Formats: sequence, structure tokens, C-alpha cells
Amino acid sequence: MTSSVQTIDHGRIRELRLARPPVNALDPALCRALIAGLDQAVAEDMDAVVVSGASGIFSAGLDVPYLMSLGEDRHALHAAWGAFFGAARALAGLRIPVVAAITGHAPAGGCVLSLCCDYRVMARSPDPARPFTIGMNETQVGLAVPDGAQHLMRRVVGQHRAERLLVSGAMVPDEEALRIGLVDELATMEEVVPRALAWLEPLLRLPRAPMLQTRALARADLVRALDPENLHLDRFVDGWYDPDTQAGLRALLARLGKR
Repeated sequence: MTSSVQTIDHGRIRELRLARPPVNALDPALCRALIAGLDQAVAEDMDAVVVSGASGIFSAGLDVPYLMSLGEDRHALHAAWGAFFGAARALAGLRIPVVAAITGHAPAGGCVLSLCCDYRVMARSPDPARPFTIGMNETQVGLAVPDGAQHLMRRVVGQHRAERLLVSGAMVPDEEALRIGLVDELATMEEVVPRALAWLEPLLRLPRAPMLQTRALARADLVRALDPENLHLDRFVDGWYDPDTQAGLRALLARLGKR
């Protein structure tokens, strides 16, 4: 397994830890490594998967500096977005349960990946004045959210609240995320992965085949939402080059460069 995704086994539950410092930005290589890790877990007949990140950050979303470096290469840009949504589909369609251990901030693509999981345990910030946040903040940098990704948000917080969050690009503080159902549980940083494992334990004691069959039916809408025909990546790539989008992305790069 590539070092960008670390494998840690907890009995028959496999933890896949995103490990691309400093913020687990999702470039095509990391997305492909995550897909490979999920496939390997199934091939090795693991019972479930936990996807985790680094302390303080689950994933900062797609690697915008990398995407901007592609310039006018629409084919490469399409492939990069396709790799990301391929990772999201792999999580959504995984035939065994998968829990997101959200070890800190989870904007944009990090939020999307977490919403593809069965259950979300998020770290509670040790400093209430500086909470960890989660959300799809794409509009704040000039990007539209594809309908398939919007469905993930609507599915967990309801249509009206999802509209407000998506249109404004809001980042939701950890305690509020729990209140509205964007995450299922909060824990201290040290307990995020143990709590994810604990949630899986009673599920895995159920008769396996009926549980997995029922789960697949209940999650079929997730897989449909992330079907390429619902993502309209060609349209999304066209929008990437819109002047407003490019201005927002350049402003984001400038902010990143000051850190």
C-alpha cells in the first residue's frame, strides 16, 4: 500500500488512514490509493472499514494548487475530478460497512467523502473558541456543487437546511454539526477511531448476509447520486474556467501561500 494511505488492522476491521501531509489534499494519486485500499479490504474479506485522517484535519478537500497547475488541460482536469468522485463512489458502494473517523476539519471533498460513509464520528475541538468544522464550502471559492454531491448533504440534514448550507458554502462547527445530523457523534481526538470501531461492533454481530443486503438497499441512492450521469463533470470542467471561478481560486491560492 502506498504511504499516502496507511493500513492499520483492528482485528477484522481495517483502518485506512489518509496520510498526505500537511492537509490530506485529495490529488488523483491519493484518491486512487484510497480506492485500492478499499478494494484490498474487500478482497481480504475484512468485515468493515474505518477511514481516518491526521490529528486536526480529516481532509482539506481536493488539491486546488495541483488542479490550478493543470492550466488549460481539460482532459487532465476531468481526470482529476473523476478520480475524486471515483473514490467517493468506492466508499458509497463498498459492500461492507465503512465509518468516517473525522479527525478534525473536513471541508469540501473531505465532507463529501465522510457523507459517503455509514456513520460519522467527528473530533470535538479541545478549544471551544476554535471548533473543528465540516461542510461543502465550494461556493466560497467560486465552485458549483454538482447535484450528485448535493444529494449527499440533503440525505443527512434535509432539503431545506442543505440548500442553506450549500448555497452559502457554510462550514459548520463540530457541536452544530452534531445537532443537525451532519455528523453522528463527537469524541475527543484520541477517541475518534475507538468510537468508530465501537459503533461497528454490534452491527457486525448481526447475521451477516441479511445485514449487508438490507444495507445495500438502504444505500442504493448514494451510489445512484454519484453515478457520472448525475455529476455532469463535463459541465463542471467548463465552469472551472469561468472568470468568477478562476478569480475565487486564485484568491484561495493567495491565502494558502500566506500560511
